[in-house]
Amino acid sequence: MRVAVIGVGLTKFGEHWDKSFTDLFVEAGVRAIEDAGIDGKDIEAMFIGNMSGGRFIDQEHISCLIADRAGLSPIPSTRVEAACASGGLALRQGVMSILSGFHDVVVVGGVEKMTDIATERTTQILATASDQEWEAFLGVTFPSLYAMIARRHMHEFGTTREQLALVSVKNHRNAMKNPYAQFHREITVEDVLNSPLVADPLRLLDCSPISDGAACLILASEDKAKEFTDSPVWIIGSGQASSTIALHDRKNIVVQEATIHASREAYKRAKKEPKDIEVAEVHDAFTIGEILAIEALGFFKIGEGGRATEEGLTEIGGKVAVNPSGGLKAKGHPVGATGVAQAVEIVLQLRGEAHGRNTNADVGLTHNVGGSGGTSVVHIFEKG
Repeated sequence: MRVAVIGVGLTKFGEHWDKSFTDLFVEAGVRAIEDAGIDGKDIEAMFIGNMSGGRFIDQEHISCLIADRAGLSPIPSTRVEAACASGGLALRQGVMSILSGFHDVVVVGGVEKMTDIATERTTQILATASDQEWEAFLGVTFPSLYAMIARRHMHEFGTTREQLALVSVKNHRNAMKNPYAQFHREITVEDVLNSPLVADPLRLLDCSPISDGAACLILASEDKAKEFTDSPVWIIGSGQASSTIALHDRKNIVVQEATIHASREAYKRAKKEPKDIEVAEVHDAFTIGEILAIEALGFFKIGEGGRATEEGLTEIGGKVAVNPSGGLKAKGHPVGATGVAQAVEIVLQLRGEAHGRNTNADVGLTHNVGGSGGTSVVHIFEKG
């Protein structure tokens, strides 16, 4: 049995001062339901990715709140948390609920409202996804963790500062054609290199922004999907894996072991190989993150991600189109929503509806990471 995506919905990512947490989710959810052409009564369960509503907006019991505000009570609603991989893991839970036979139609969503508090406080909240005893307590932040990874990657493989910058340049250019993206401004390598230093070697334009936003998918069992659409997008593979939270406990900080294991599981279930993937949305919270991802996913050998980027192999029309949405860097990164938004983009790509940035792909992949690599979730999609 396969699982189909029959509807997608997304809000624009950015600073939404005039919208509440629940406003954002309901907006994305209504768009997904309308896209699927279903009635709310068809929905049997809900899975919501959210990293830290309790700290960002002082609201827990997120699952019940959203079901209530969306008018979907009394269906079962479950909140899923895995730091920045919360959305991807919510998707996996939705897929598993259908494959188990418990449900035929479910909503998978992700939402985060991050801009209502000071940047310093947001940085502290995000740092809770790192090891509190060995990292956060000592003042380490995620930019500094990824900076250490970047510096080591540069040392081991000769990755250059310009190659890191090219990740950001590409993703900003892709975001120009994405109406939901937070940033619609092209940048140059020089812009990245001259932007303020955050944590050496990473600069401001190497880092994803603080964002508000929501994303939503409607999933259906194979038999049920036929009632609503003749051209679903199938989720044919799913994988999840864990690693250590603290960098110092890893065998090699420049290799995302969790991503390697999660992708192997997803490829096996999908009966695909890395060479079969034509378009991918990967977790580029920092520019080095995209390079780590394309290596661990098997698109390029370990250590060659920087050169592959420089050679244009990750561009739309290249060997594999990476982050045609603009990625976390330019599309935005409302952490609980990111993994679901990645899936929305892949569905649009496989439908041929990613206007202005279509890749004409038949097979796509999403890659969502929690923390600095402690959790990784990978999904593979195929055009119906």
